[in-house]
Amino acid sequence: MPNHELTLKRKITIHDRADIVVIGGGPAGTAAAIAAARSGKTTILLEHSAQLGGMGTLGNVSVFMGVGNVTGIYREIIAEFLPEALPDSHHQSIWPEYSPFEFRHYLNNKLEKEGVKVYFHASFAAAVLEGQRISAVIANTRQGLRAFEGAVFIDCTGDARVAGDAGVPLSTGRAGDGLTQPMTLMFMMQDTGKPVSPKLPEGCNRYERVEDLPQGRHLYWGGRGDGSLLVNMTRVKGNGANIEDINYAEKEGLRQLFSVVHYLQRNHHSTYTLSHVAPQIGVRETNQIEGRYTLTEDDLVKGRRFEDVVAQSNYEIDIHNPTGGTHTDERKLDGYDIPYRCMLPQQVEGLIVAGRCISTTHVAMSSMRVQATCYALGQAAGVAAALAVETGSPVAGISIAGLHERLAAQGVSFKL
Repeated sequence: MPNHELTLKRKITIHDRADIVVIGGGPAGTAAAIAAARSGKTTILLEHSAQLGGMGTLGNVSVFMGVGNVTGIYREIIAEFLPEALPDSHHQSIWPEYSPFEFRHYLNNKLEKEGVKVYFHASFAAAVLEGQRISAVIANTRQGLRAFEGAVFIDCTGDARVAGDAGVPLSTGRAGDGLTQPMTLMFMMQDTGKPVSPKLPEGCNRYERVEDLPQGRHLYWGGRGDGSLLVNMTRVKGNGANIEDINYAEKEGLRQLFSVVHYLQRNHHSTYTLSHVAPQIGVRETNQIEGRYTLTEDDLVKGRRFEDVVAQSNYEIDIHNPTGGTHTDERKLDGYDIPYRCMLPQQVEGLIVAGRCISTTHVAMSSMRVQATCYALGQAAGVAAALAVETGSPVAGISIAGLHERLAAQGVSFKL
């Protein structure tokens, strides 16, 4: 592989500017943008694809994993989009499935109503620093490279792309070997009401037993009541932030997918046909920033509480085998806090990180990575960014009491 470097020096047109610029339109990014806009700040959201929702839409992970704090913007989304699933209590876990297509439309409308300026097909390319402070980001758009200026930037890329480019130290995967949780290509099947003829494409595997399956188990949901089946049964070893790994994973995931479909049609789902394949493979884990605090397995197991709490969860430790093997490490938890400091890089100013790439260990990340928690982190990031803009203080210097007060005003409730 080539290992030499090129130097690119060119002038970039400034396309737009706002108080707050959010990079990445997944759960963390959409919540961050909504929270910032509701705080009265001009807000831009840059999304590399054509749709918001992150893995919930792009990856067809169209089920909200159960957490014990259905609050804030996440609760609002459930109330508006899935009202039948809304729990009576903030602290009652729910596991609702949803249509990724309808959810994509819902998010478009919601961010438009909130006054967020969304740029689709705007992929992060570089961070522009003035000293240790980010002053702009450059995105690759349909019109080429364009710059977006802001006072505070929120990295919701999932891979810590902005933070890493700005010089924030990153860690990857588990300690020792750096292996990350494997990737999964999600898909949906539909009950046709009549027998179908299973077909196994060339190059695919014929799975005979449960033990032969990539995850060694059945894992699917069919609770929407429309005859659909949401299937999570492929497993591809690799780091989704690595060019070669993701290239391999997209092909291998699809090969496994057709093999799993063939298996299911021969075993208990003889009337089901493949109805949807996720536009891209689902990535569970890539990079974590080195923040002002690192959330650990010990914090989760002991249910540790923090004065600067911004999100809470009781979702289990859930580690899909990083070697690509069939084992999954699943351990129940009673509940824990995630502190604001996990979202703050130690050196770079004007940057908050939200979503699965915050400062955590490999084990802790396996629990906090789910969509509901990412919505909570994003909302906290959006409010914190707005406070920093208003007060002129560094993002690490905002009042935590003020942050909690603003979050409460936006419907956030903590179980302390």
